Amino acid sequence: MEGLQTERVQHWRRTRAFTVLIVLAMLIAITFLISMDTGIIRLPPMDVIRTLFGQGDAKQGLILFDFRLPRIVISVLVGAGLAISGCILQGISRNGLADPGILGINSGAGLMVVLFISFYPVNATAPAVLMPFLAFVGAALTAALIYVLAFKRHEGLSPSRLVLVGIAVAAGISAVMMVLELMLDPENFQFVAMWLAGSITGTDWSYVMALLPWLVVLVPYVIYKARVLDVLNLGDQVATGLGAPVEKERILLLGAAVALAAACVAVGGGIGFVGLIGPHLARRLVGGKHQFLVPASALAGGLLLIVADTLARCVVPSTELPTGIVVAVIGAPYFLYLLARSQA
Repeated sequence: MEGLQTERVQHWRRTRAFTVLIVLAMLIAITFLISMDTGIIRLPPMDVIRTLFGQGDAKQGLILFDFRLPRIVISVLVGAGLAISGCILQGISRNGLADPGILGINSGAGLMVVLFISFYPVNATAPAVLMPFLAFVGAALTAALIYVLAFKRHEGLSPSRLVLVGIAVAAGISAVMMVLELMLDPENFQFVAMWLAGSITGTDWSYVMALLPWLVVLVPYVIYKARVLDVLNLGDQVATGLGAPVEKERILLLGAAVALAAACVAVGGGIGFVGLIGPHLARRLVGGKHQFLVPASALAGGLLLIVADTLARCVVPSTELPTGIVVAVIGAPYFLYLLARSQA
């Protein structure tokens, strides 16, 4: 009787999780359509539909296909990638405050991109596909440094120490980037300032193609490792007792989280808090099983960023705010709320 009741509960949870995933996907689709009509130059819904089917004029086609669609697609991809990265970090560290931005991984990726811009002029044709690789190098070195400083031989990886070390390393990297910014010429300085603020403006389909392969390879891998994340979330001793190679799996998953965050930062700029809010929202909706938590985090992160990007284009008339600022307005109070609750 108890077995039958347990099976019914599990079936109900699976049904609820699939329903949540479908609803999140539908909300992204609706926001996608609204976002195509949002901007300094308005495109009425019927004009958007006609342009999508090749019936619009040259100006409408330029606005929609060359400017808005790449930006909207990148918003969804970057939001999904950052949210999955945060989900992995929260799982392997057992810390709800873990986030690639808070832990300094985004800063490490940003530092490498700023170094690249310092020696490579903005007006030159920089290969977009190279940026994620450079950002990955910076993010990987930063993650390795944080891991070494936070890990203790007899205590393992302390969740609180991980966050504190990450914040300290991020502060140090931010100071280095400020020094580098002061050495840039005005054109490069303006570009870096907008990029660090999380501005997705100026993107095109080449950036979509530079980011997409990273997600296509890494997201299925993370979903495949969902059960491993469930085991690691139980603690090192329990995971070892269940036969899981804890350190090996943690390093592999950490590498996936770093690669996702680095690729997203290289394309989307310094956007924070998505990796924090996305997994928390998903966990409230589908529970803690990573089989559903990972895809739900991706959809929640994509929805958050596309909504923020849409708001960034319509909050202030005749201008566009950096998307990262809108996300920070939402994310900073939420982070403080989680921090206060964790200390309670």
